[in-house]
Amino acid sequence: MTPEDYTRARRLLLRRDPVLAAVIRKHGACGLASAQRTDHFSALVRAITGQQLSTKAASTIYGRLIALMPDGVTPGALSTLTDQQMRAVGMSRQKVAYFRDLCDKALSGAVALDSLDSMTDDEVIAALTQVKGIGRWSAEMFLMFRLHRPDVLPVDDLGIVNAVKNVYGLRKRPTADRIRKIGEAWRPYRSVASWYLWRTLDDE
Repeated sequence: MTPEDYTRARRLLLRRDPVLAAVIRKHGACGLASAQRTDHFSALVRAITGQQLSTKAASTIYGRLIALMPDGVTPGALSTLTDQQMRAVGMSRQKVAYFRDLCDKALSGAVALDSLDSMTDDEVIAALTQVKGIGRWSAEMFLMFRLHRPDVLPVDDLGIVNAVKNVYGLRKRPTADRIRKIGEAWRPYRSVASWYLWRTLDDE
């Protein structure tokens, strides 16, 4: 999606959903349009780094990790780091194992990172979830923030669940099916709607 596409999506959502429209008016332009467009491999390394960490801690640890690879974050560069080096910058043993698996699959071609742009959303999810440590949620975030796919709805994301409950005045947390039903009005821009729903959590 281009910045113009995000503007078009915002206009469509304003027309389609009066409840979400109030949220959109409050928060202005969609921030997905300015999401950093890094290469696929470093985006996945950052995604694994950030698991179960605050944004600030993840950023600090990722910064230490990439400092060990002055020529760039590549499968070759990451694979040459020792476990001790990665542990020293703050990576858990589990994340080190995830990085090893990611490097192996990227270098062998088992996960064809260069082909992700031409794959469907479901194909991208199937490819990325072959990597240890990359689940469906991480793959959906990759689709939204790295590939800028317009119609991703992460129904299992706790933030989305809570936001839909609050914004739509539901008595209890909605099921995945309920979220999908509400989200039918947002097609083909469910990624954009999700971004606005996340913003409502900042209001609390």
